Amino acid sequence: MSSIAMTAFTISITVSLYFISRKIYLKTQNALLTPLLLSTISIIIILHYSGISFEQYKPGKEIMTFLLGPATVALALPLYQNRQVLRKSLVPILVGIASGALATLTTAVLLAKMSGLDSLIVTSIATKSITAPIAIEISQLTGGDPVIAVAFVVFTGTLGSMIGANFLTLCKIDDPVARGLAMGVTAHGQGTAIILEEGETQGAMAGVAMALSAIFISFIAPFYIPWLLNI
Repeated sequence: MSSIAMTAFTISITVSLYFISRKIYLKTQNALLTPLLLSTISIIIILHYSGISFEQYKPGKEIMTFLLGPATVALALPLYQNRQVLRKSLVPILVGIASGALATLTTAVLLAKMSGLDSLIVTSIATKSITAPIAIEISQLTGGDPVIAVAFVVFTGTLGSMIGANFLTLCKIDDPVARGLAMGVTAHGQGTAIILEEGETQGAMAGVAMALSAIFISFIAPFYIPWLLNI
């Protein structure tokens, strides 16, 4: 199979598996069957038993990764449609995003330190709740490992998309704005995709939270993370 045909095949199988996984999730509403987790496991199994290597899969992966940019920009549509909500509660929203981002970073680092983990892992885990591209840059600035940082980002997003919405319901948090902000701050893109299924307001607020929390952490991380590591 030529490289172009292989790339087309890997993209089509990935998109198809995600589409099927999403259908299964929407039908079952089972937190353990979130589209990302189910499709990822399915792809790994198929690649393993089909003999397709990661190097063969990589060109298609890079094309799909590139499309994350336009997909993220597309979140501006529900945000625009809910701009009145943002204007009405701008200050509480900004305070909530800043405090939530600070809390996730602080607790992650302190719990990792208390667990006796290696300093490299502690530094890398600090960026677990922000989107991967920014996590990579911050981890490099603060002395972490970008690969480990991305692994924690993916794990956090997957776990958050699986249990986040149900946990908020368990805590009797039913306000759409609060639910969206919580998912965006803690589970970034994956959480935003899941909470968007509930409604446009939740999705819009999650998109805002994901973007602004990443910007906020980018400003404070270079001096705040080293300070946490030394207390």
